[in-house]
Amino acid sequence: MTEIQLSDEDRAFIEAKLRSGVYKSAEDVVRAGLRLLKRQENEAEELRRLVGQGLEDLEAGRLHEYATASDLLQDVRQRAADDAPAKRLNAKGRSY
Repeated sequence: MTEIQLSDEDRAFIEAKLRSGVYKSAEDVVRAGLRLLKRQENEAEELRRLVGQGLEDLEAGRLHEYATASDLLQDVRQRAADDAPAKRLNAKGRSY
């Protein structure tokens, strides 16, 4: 495996995590950091995709206008409720 050089600040952070008892080894701390980095990158990619989709929808004229924030919130809640049964079925592996 490739060796990495850590700053004194990074070493101190790892040592503090080990002393806290949450992690058993420096490798565990690094793995946790890598998992977090991967998750953040995945979330950023998903956000970029959704922004792109939104821009495409806007350019195509697919948009909704709301008179008040309450109207927007009501629509969001309704859409979530409409999507919930399908998501539950997919989560159980019984998509039709």
